[in-house]
Amino acid sequence: MTKFSLLDLVPVVEGGNVATALANAADLAKHCEQLGFTRYWVAEHHGMRGIASAATSVVIGHIAAATQSIRVGSGGIMLPNHAPLVIAEQFGTLDALYPGRIDLGLGRAPGSDQRVATAIRRTLDSDPNAFPRDVMELQSYFADDGQTGISATPGARANVQLYILGSSLYGAQVAAALGLPFAFASHFAPDMLDEALHIYRSHFKPSAVLAAPYSMAALNIIAAPSDSEAAFLASSMQQSFVSLRSGNPRQMPPPVEGYYESLPPQFQGMLDHVLSCSAIGAPDTIKTAVTAFIERTKADELIIACSVFDHEKRKRSLDVAVEAFTSLRP
Repeated sequence: MTKFSLLDLVPVVEGGNVATALANAADLAKHCEQLGFTRYWVAEHHGMRGIASAATSVVIGHIAAATQSIRVGSGGIMLPNHAPLVIAEQFGTLDALYPGRIDLGLGRAPGSDQRVATAIRRTLDSDPNAFPRDVMELQSYFADDGQTGISATPGARANVQLYILGSSLYGAQVAAALGLPFAFASHFAPDMLDEALHIYRSHFKPSAVLAAPYSMAALNIIAAPSDSEAAFLASSMQQSFVSLRSGNPRQMPPPVEGYYESLPPQFQGMLDHVLSCSAIGAPDTIKTAVTAFIERTKADELIIACSVFDHEKRKRSLDVAVEAFTSLRP
């Protein structure tokens, strides 16, 4: 039975602000908890006016404080931006505050452009093979096994669940080699989804934390009472992608009627490609698309991305998504 969870970029909408975005995230997390979502993840992005989750561990604490039982974590922390010891301390603190509820999804992308990445890291001169070593160093801090010669406080013996994220084959290889769960970012990078899942499952090595592969795949879901309204709501997401790919990221804009049809063919083609892992429409449309995606990926869990300008209509989309998942259960 496929589980379902949410990935939230904590969007700052046009006319809104960071405080409202964070308040909406807490409200949405409570809604997801009531709907039976397994986990609620936020992602590390920097230098983007439309995303309020740059201080990811702080936002995770904010979400966890607003909820009672849902797992809360990162989808993900971009580990090359940080010393592993600092992340062990941050997530060890979160685990102490909210025991048994904290996830740590790890990625190796910068979560920004090179200029912003340099401001964060101070230098981009790093070993491209350092990511697996950094993950293992982080595991060592949580295990408190003495291999680093340092005991992380907080962090040592913390019950934090690690996940490897990826939008290419590299993350699948790392997750398989380390015996960790793997989540693929197919909601914006669909190209290597099938191959990455195959590599992960076929090369998986059991570990102390995971005996068999556990795969997660991301799917955009925007639902409404009708296909036409859902397409209208999806234009906010489409505008955001066009702005990002044009080198001008912005706050999430309100939906525009006929936006997709107004675009030149090259932008329509770009959207068709990057958003190909999407379910947009009325409840029956959502159910059909979700069913096909589960059959295609055989994922143990779906991570839903839901980029809707209006907060209440975003919550309504998730209501419909859960109805689709519920109808698929035996």
